[in-house]
Formats: sequence, C-alpha cells, structure tokens
Amino acid sequence: MAKRDYSIPMHQLINEFSLDIAYGPEGFLELPISSDVVNRPALPLTGYFEYFSSDNIQIIGNAEHRYLEDLNGFERLKRFDALFATGIPLLIFTRGLEPFAECMEAAEKHGVTVARTQAKTANFIAALTASLNVSLGPRTTIHGVLVEVYGEGILLLGDSGIGKSETAVELIKRGHRLVADDAVEIKRVSAISLVGSAPEMIRYFLELRGIGIIDVRRIFGMGAVKPTEKIELVINLEKWDPNKAYNRLGDDDSQTTTILDIKIPSIDIPVRTGRNLAVIIEVAAMNHRNKKMGHNAAKELSDKLYASMVAEQESKNKSN
Repeated sequence: MAKRDYSIPMHQLINEFSLDIAYGPEGFLELPISSDVVNRPALPLTGYFEYFSSDNIQIIGNAEHRYLEDLNGFERLKRFDALFATGIPLLIFTRGLEPFAECMEAAEKHGVTVARTQAKTANFIAALTASLNVSLGPRTTIHGVLVEVYGEGILLLGDSGIGKSETAVELIKRGHRLVADDAVEIKRVSAISLVGSAPEMIRYFLELRGIGIIDVRRIFGMGAVKPTEKIELVINLEKWDPNKAYNRLGDDDSQTTTILDIKIPSIDIPVRTGRNLAVIIEVAAMNHRNKKMGHNAAKELSDKLYASMVAEQESKNKSN
C-alpha cells in the first residue's frame, strides 16, 4: 500500500499496546508510522523482497521465530541485515518471544526499533490493524451535526440555518448524545465503515443562533456527549417544498449518500413549522435499526395489501 498522507508518532502505538522496547534508536518515540498494513515477513526472511513495502510494521511470530532458530548465527544476521536495510519503521516479536542477538546487532546498525508483546500473534495483528485503520484512515470534514440516537450514529446535513443544532439540543434533552456540531471529522476505518468525531478545538461545543456557543458537556453532563460514533444513517434536512413528491411509504431503500467512497443509507426530511424534528429523527433511528434487523414496515404493509388483493380476486373468481 502506498504511503499515507497521515501519520502517527510511534509512542502512540507503544503506549496503546504497552510494548516492551528491546531497542530504539535516538528519537524513535517520535518516528512516524504512516501505513495501516501489518506484515509477517516470512518471504523477506528467505531473501524474497519483491512487492515488499518498507512502510509496513513487521511482526515476528512463532513460525518466523522457529524458522530463524534453525539458521546459524551468520545466516540469521544476514537475514535481519537485509530486512532492516529496507528501512522498516518497527519490528515486533509477539508471544513474549526473545529477539535474537543477531536481530539486535542489525537493529543497532540500521537504526530500527525492535519491540515485544506478550499478546498472541493473530490477536495482536487484528488489534493493531484496527487501531491503525482508525488513526490513518482517509478522512474528510463535513458541515453538519453528528448525534447518537438509540445507539445509531445519525449525521444531520442541510443548509445553514435549517435547524440542525437546535434539533441536536432537543435530542440531547431527550437523553441522546452529541458527537459533533458544525464540523464533523469523518474517517473511513474499513471498507464499509465511517466514524465521525469533532475537531479537538470545538469538541462538545454547540452553536445556537441567538444564544451563542454553549458547552454541552458542562450544561447537560458527561452522559450527553460522546467522542466518536459510527455513521449509520444520513438525514438531509431541507425546507418544505410543496411541489416535491416526498417518500410517504419509506419503501425506497436505494437512497444513499456517498462519503469517502462509502455509500451510507440516507433519507430526506422536509422542515416546516409544526414538525417536531427531534421526534421524527428518533423514529427514523428506530426504524433504521428495525430494517437492519430484517423488519421493514413498508414491505410488510405492501405484502399485506398484495395478499388482500389476491384474496379479494380469488373470492370474485369463486363467486363467478
């Protein structure tokens, strides 16, 4: 994978996974990690470096360790020297395995950090990959409001002044949580998942026209805010257009909003005087969860109507 535009300092991973440092060159704690790929260097240790990326963190598990044990000291040094000469950022031994003396010699020669963890190899790779996906994933910032409603991450979009922040306050008063107001930082953490958060500078602050900036955490308490949330549904708030045909049955599940090449289910909610947007959004969140669990009210009603029509037609055929 090509080098990313984003990076994290090595000390962030060391602290997160409580890594034991066997060797670290000067300034290694601030060295950047820019790839979300974690690799087991089985083929490179045999001398095959075709398609090898030097940006990736490398992991030595039982299989690699046993292979290296069977080599003599000269061969081990040769293999580690070739691996470290590529400029990898970090080599980690899992399962508490002890780094070879030849590994430490080559690490000092090339200035490569070597660490250990007691975790099992597969579990550690999965956890490390998930963490890197969150930290290094593609990202964008969108003007909107992100709230958690009944466990669903709801991204509210719409023109400035449509009422996104006011609706968020009403939702907070009803027991739901604010993630971000005005600017929502969105990261793609997997091929199908987006996670949103607020920029650090404005986290937990919300703007209400006529009142100004309020601190949601201080006014409503810690239970009213959340640092991050997976985006499950996009709700587009728009001014009521009497000439537009709005979906009244909810039987169209094809509408989506594409963010960072991921399609998120979305719906349009018209805004006009007298509509309680907070209640409508609550129902939208519960209905979306129902659909994910396999229940679609619109389809159920359609099936009932169809069954009724078939029964009525059969009754007419019999009477004739």
